[in-house]
Amino acid sequence: VQLQASGGGLVRAGGFLRLSCAASRRTFSTYAVGWFRQAPGKEREFVAGITWPSDTPYYADSVKGRFTISRDYSKNTVWLQMNSLKPEDTALYYCAARKDSTSNAWDYWGQGTLVTVSS
Repeated sequence: VQLQASGGGLVRAGGFLRLSCAASRRTFSTYAVGWFRQAPGKEREFVAGITWPSDTPYYADSVKGRFTISRDYSKNTVWLQMNSLKPEDTALYYCAARKDSTSNAWDYWGQGTLVTVSS
């Protein structure tokens, strides 16, 4: 499965962006999906995830209440709506997918999309 992340850009603090993660295969709709980010000089960190089949969302504490992850089965896409953006949200954002929602490993990764939040 090939994942394509897009939607990044430059935004002012307090603004919003919506990232998308699209997949090459319909089986993506049966995978759990996660979003991760890596800021310059920092390790990659988990941001948000959505399980399958229940589509239960879960978030890192740092984005809870500001970010929303959702799935559009008709478009074979997972979205990450990011509101009230802060400069510390600046990072390269990646989406990932795994067949087993209970696993700790992610089977597929997309390329990153850059989010830059100016103060």
